[in-house]
Amino acid sequence: MDKRVIFAVAGSGKTTYLINSLNLDKRFLIVTYTTVNFNNIREKIIAKFSYFPNNIKLYTYFTFLYSFCYRPFLAYKLGTKGLLYSHPPTFPASPSKENYYISNHRLYSNRLAKFIETKGVLGDLNERLEKYFDCFYIDEIQDFAGHDFNLLKSISQANISILFVGDYFQHTYDTSRDGQINKNLHANYISYQDHFSKMGLVVDLTTLSKSYRCSPTVCRFISERLGIEIGSHRNDISTISFIDTDDHLYDLHSNNSIVKLFYQEHYKYNCFSRNWGDSKGEDKFGTILVVLNKGGLIAYHSNTLNKLNPQTRNKLYVACSRARNDIFFAADSSLKRYKQST
Repeated sequence: MDKRVIFAVAGSGKTTYLINSLNLDKRFLIVTYTTVNFNNIREKIIAKFSYFPNNIKLYTYFTFLYSFCYRPFLAYKLGTKGLLYSHPPTFPASPSKENYYISNHRLYSNRLAKFIETKGVLGDLNERLEKYFDCFYIDEIQDFAGHDFNLLKSISQANISILFVGDYFQHTYDTSRDGQINKNLHANYISYQDHFSKMGLVVDLTTLSKSYRCSPTVCRFISERLGIEIGSHRNDISTISFIDTDDHLYDLHSNNSIVKLFYQEHYKYNCFSRNWGDSKGEDKFGTILVVLNKGGLIAYHSNTLNKLNPQTRNKLYVACSRARNDIFFAADSSLKRYKQST
């Protein structure tokens, strides 16, 4: 039974890799975290087969967790009515008490995986997976954290093929957080890989190690300046430059074919824009303008982008790796004239 995790780089075609492995003979379950990626996968499945086959099931993570993992075993018995996405009280009841997991007949989303474990149905869950599916795929594996990651450890023991794909350095969100549970899961790339090895998965670092989206120029910038290794399948040259002249910035700001990527509050600049982290999954940008906040600007000019806070560095990596063509950088202070006050 093939069980593996593939660590990819941005633009390497990880979602396409998943889609290419689908067929009409086996039963596939695909889970992803974000709605954006759910829609992207759905579109690609339809493009491959010209319809959405019945042997393929696609879920966002919390839909999978609630409807497939929890509801068949526990929903009727407990009379719950859905999920709560707000965080539970800081000092709640004991984990052995149901009000640790439930409030007003709704389950805390960040503790549902733990609740399933506590209720002793993990074995039943794996049997259910084996009954209905031959292959279990997860896209954006790097987003799984907290109790949800512990659930994956159990699921990985099911007698089905397992394929997880993701980009460790695009970890900008978590499925859930709960105190100290897996708090340091993403603190170190090597130890992160070890978690999967201990699950019995083959760790693949080569299959998706080169980008189709990014040029060698952009990949070299990311590798050398951000300290994140990424290769390119391409052999062309693009440009990376810092812009500080008003006329050029005006042209870039008003050009709706060039996305402006801000650290935060992109919507205040009245232009075609995204925030760094929120641009994850976007694949249609050509030339981009990356707008640096104060800390990013200092790091850019002092050649210390690799020393940024890991979450900030990861978001900047996401932003830079959206570029199919050139990258312009600019200081957010240079664009303050366009920023709305509210």
